[in-house]
Amino acid sequence: MTKNQKKLHVLQVNKAYYPHIGGIESLVRVFSRELQKREDTEVQVLVCQEKGKGRTDILENVPVHYASSLGTYFSCPISFSFVRQFRNMAKWADVIEIHVPFPLADLACLLSGYRGAVIIAWHSDVIRQKTLLRFYKPLLLQFLKRADCVIVATQGHISSSPFLTRFSEKCRVIPYGIDVEAYRAIEKKPVLRQIQKDPHSVRVLFVGRFVYYKGIEVLLQAFQKVQRCELFLIGHGTSEMEEKMQKMTRQMNGEVHFMGNLPEQELRAAFADCDMFVLPSVANSEAFGIVQLEAMVYGKPVINTALPTGVPYVSLDGKTGITVPPGDVQALAAAIQKLADDPQLREIYGKAAAKRVESEFHERDLVNRVHDTLAEFAERRQRI
Repeated sequence: MTKNQKKLHVLQVNKAYYPHIGGIESLVRVFSRELQKREDTEVQVLVCQEKGKGRTDILENVPVHYASSLGTYFSCPISFSFVRQFRNMAKWADVIEIHVPFPLADLACLLSGYRGAVIIAWHSDVIRQKTLLRFYKPLLLQFLKRADCVIVATQGHISSSPFLTRFSEKCRVIPYGIDVEAYRAIEKKPVLRQIQKDPHSVRVLFVGRFVYYKGIEVLLQAFQKVQRCELFLIGHGTSEMEEKMQKMTRQMNGEVHFMGNLPEQELRAAFADCDMFVLPSVANSEAFGIVQLEAMVYGKPVINTALPTGVPYVSLDGKTGITVPPGDVQALAAAIQKLADDPQLREIYGKAAAKRVESEFHERDLVNRVHDTLAEFAERRQRI
């Protein structure tokens, strides 16, 4: 960067940010932090409080502005100050990247009068909130018309969305990624083996929130049909959901371990300590499944489901693991048993999985592609 060259000002907009835990929040944090490290780029973040007064923090050298919020409704923050702050911060930005679904941000952008570049990072469609979608649809379509570019993680995001298929010419595929070196630099610990009942059993791992679309009930039903395996569940959900899962396991013969949430290093060690990873999702709310990468980077085969989203684009059927129909208990049980009975196949798939992460999903390469996209459309707008 030359001495007189102006930095690219990037405003990242999302519902929430660290310390809130979630897949999208983790991605926004990574991209904000890594883009801020570049000499030619300056980043600020605008999000909402879960509830309460607004504040501004500096996290990992990134200014993060938390707008005040009255709480959430249909998973969307209720914040009047967010619209005002968006308008003010937009005056600073050369390009704004808005992570959706987030209806309040769509509205704030359209009301702001902002004339710079708008990039949508499309993480998933609105799936379950049918009532909200009925009112949100006109706003979303107007927002998509306004956007300069829509970044999606896989081609499946486009083909599975009734909205994006209408704006496919604006879409650009840039996958999510992970820091391969950081994941592999962890201290290896027997996180699963230390609670394993039978040292000769095969360790099957699930990581995620206990919510409807993750398919945990299907996984537990399938596990009843599996021999010589132990299942390890990392994550949590509502008390009702967790009680339901516990009740199901009490009626099972196989060993199931509920491990709750783990600190980051312990969680990564758990991925490294499993024999296979299972993502049994049953609904399109599962748009990618970064947890697949977290297992694959350690050379673990993955069993996923053939959703029309990006899930089966991450781990490939017959190459890095096995893909089964969503909700198919018998097929899922058969896939688990097949890998459990064949250590050589697990090794073949696992090695291919590790290579796929290195070549296709390395965080460094993908951050550079996002930066180049933001810079490209910012420059286009400046020429208008």
